[in-house]
Parts: sequence; structure tokens; C-alpha cells
Amino acid sequence: MSKDPLALQARLYEELLPGGGHTSFILKRGQSLRITDIEGGANVSMMMLNAQQTSERLNLPDTLKGQHTARLQAGHCLYSDMGRVLAAITEDTCGWHDSFGGVLNAEEVREKYGQGRYQELRNGFHRNGADNLLVEMGKWNLDLQDLLMVVNLFSRVNVDAEGVFHFVPGNSKAGDFIELAAPMDTLIILTALQHPMDPHPQYAPRPVRLEWLQTHSDDSTHACRHSRPENERAFHNTERFHL
Repeated sequence: MSKDPLALQARLYEELLPGGGHTSFILKRGQSLRITDIEGGANVSMMMLNAQQTSERLNLPDTLKGQHTARLQAGHCLYSDMGRVLAAITEDTCGWHDSFGGVLNAEEVREKYGQGRYQELRNGFHRNGADNLLVEMGKWNLDLQDLLMVVNLFSRVNVDAEGVFHFVPGNSKAGDFIELAAPMDTLIILTALQHPMDPHPQYAPRPVRLEWLQTHSDDSTHACRHSRPENERAFHNTERFHL
């Protein structure tokens, strides 16, 4: 029998998110999303909301506090501000995803990488995370006041004894992936741009591959559900939402 988890799941759809690109969609209850770093060194900034009630959003402080962690990896859940599970990390070959770094705005990108205007670079112009997210949010009747904290997938930031953040280059290798299972209909907003703390001096965001999978959600999320009592309660709250 194949040990590849994909062999046990039906692939529904696949697409490429190019470096600098952005997208948004509803990951339906019972589906999983696999995001793969194609070249290595990718960073994907991700927002999450309850697709049926967009006032309910990803709450990173509760996510970290409830699971006694400062990094996200397989076995962890992403909590909403209502104590429910927006997604569970069921597979992960990278081992560390950052919840501290946020995204850059247009002025910060200019300061870091130079002007990078469309007039000279055409479609290769320098994009920024704040505007990319806002473009996608507008498609769902969301605006600046709804801009949230993000998880930076594939990136690692260490914190030293003095509380100083340190970006760790090379955290993700080519072929690394993370898989997110949705126990509710979850609105996901993504942009593939370099981490704000990435020391690379040039604007060079990397592409990722997105794959939608049909799963048996109870089986796929079992380890996440039972990894902590807090996660069991969050799954219980999620199931009550669907009564």
C-alpha cells in the first residue's frame, strides 16, 4: 500500500499560486487543502474566517495560548475568536510556521526592495501583502477594518532570551507541504510574498501549489482533536455550530 496520504484521498482540484500572487476561496467542510513549496524558501501569508459568518475570524493569540506553543505544526488547530476550529493541521513536512511576522505594506516594500513600479516591470512589479489581502477581501465584502493577523506558512522566526525576533532562512525546502483540514466552511485568503523579516535583499517571492482534497474529516483530524483537551473543546464548539 502506498504511504502517500494523497493516495487515500480524492484530489478535487489543483492550481499554481505564483510568487507575488493572491487568491481566496471557501474550503468546504470535509475538504482539505494541501499547500506545497515548489522551489523551497516560499512564504504564504494566510487569513481565515468563518465563511458563513465572516465576523468570526482567526484568533492567533488564542490559537497559541490554548495549545501552549509559539509555532504551528502538524497536530495543531487554528482557532477562531469564538473558540471553534477553522482548520486543523493534519500533515506538515516543514515543522514550523510563523505566527508573529505579519505582512508588509506598500511603503515598507519600497523601503526594502526599491520602487519596483508597474511602468518599468509590468507584471513583475513589486506587490505587498496588505494590498494583496485587501484585493481578495473586497471580493467577499470585507475591507481594511477586517484585515487580520496572518499565519506565515513555511517561515520560521525564533525568539531569543531578550525577546528579539530572528528570521531563520532555509526553513522550508522544495517539496515541503502543509495540509489543512476544514471542520467548517472556512474562507481562506492567501498571498505568496516574502516574509517581512526575510533578509534577502531582492524582491523574489516563490510560487506554491494548491491542491483540494476530499477527506473523511473525522479520520483526518483525529490526532489534532485529541492532542490537547483544549482542541477537543474547540472541535465540540465547532460541531455545535452545525446542529
